Amino acid sequence: MPFRLLDAASPAETDQAERFLALVAEPLAATDRLFRERLASDVPFIHHCGEYIFDGGGKRMRPVLLLLCARLLEREGDEEVTYAAVVELIHTATLIHDDIIDHAELRRGRRTINELWGNNRTVLLGDWLYTSAMKMALSHGSVEVIDRLCEATLRMTEGELLTQQRLGAIDLTVDEYFEIVDRKTAQLFAAACSVPARRRPVRLDAIAPLERYGRALGVCFQLADDLLDFTASAASVGKPVLSDLKEGKLTLPLLLALPRLTPSERRKVETVLGDRSFERVAASEILELVRREGTLQEVEQRARALADEARVALAVFPDSEARSALEFAPDFVLHRRS
Repeated sequence: MPFRLLDAASPAETDQAERFLALVAEPLAATDRLFRERLASDVPFIHHCGEYIFDGGGKRMRPVLLLLCARLLEREGDEEVTYAAVVELIHTATLIHDDIIDHAELRRGRRTINELWGNNRTVLLGDWLYTSAMKMALSHGSVEVIDRLCEATLRMTEGELLTQQRLGAIDLTVDEYFEIVDRKTAQLFAAACSVPARRRPVRLDAIAPLERYGRALGVCFQLADDLLDFTASAASVGKPVLSDLKEGKLTLPLLLALPRLTPSERRKVETVLGDRSFERVAASEILELVRREGTLQEVEQRARALADEARVALAVFPDSEARSALEFAPDFVLHRRS
């Protein structure tokens, strides 16, 4: 399945996104081909799972951002295509391991690989994808790029460890939440955006602003994801709503609401965290609490502030179609439906 476009909030946004994606249509198609090639193996299980992963499609946000940043710096070529595929392989490996840890049964509306083939083989598949990604990155010999991608992968692993350490904790703080988000989500966004500036000859002037852009956009993406967990339908997001809470994870809408709840209301949240189910407390009861406290709107405001922060980071670059596309990306993230 080719790279698919994010669901937009309006036909006008879809048209604009399509116009901007056309800027990187050729390298994106090449990334698509390389990604599929790298999922192939003479080990039947790996090859079969690779086809299943590719057919599942995906947003491919990180490769698109990397290719747009490459166009921004006028650094389009085979090297950027390789790194775009590398970033998507790393992201895919992360999703596979996350699904194992969370005992997830659905992703993008399809059964997860661990649900189909069990944890033992699936965890090894994730390891294979990580290693394949780094081996592919080595093909261009850019130590600076490989170092940043390794750094992002390490931070993502640490973020998952922090998540597991605080799983089910009703006393998780907002600061802890953002530290986890930075590691698990924002680091790979930042790395993807700064990769074109890190390859030789290194563009030192571009690394910091592209890192800031990617980091802000990554956190914005996660906040939008948190909102979807409360507001979208299971059909649109491809997994059950309030799945984070059911997995023992507190996200920002609930974290902001908790200090305002009565002791009995707080116990409802603790019950779901402890049970990992909605058998004793209905999901509708939790939804009503965040709606009543207005924290969904507060999270949306924070996401919009991050979108503005991302756009400001691009101000150092001259006007171009690529810059316009990157400036549009935060709005598209805010309005996505899946």
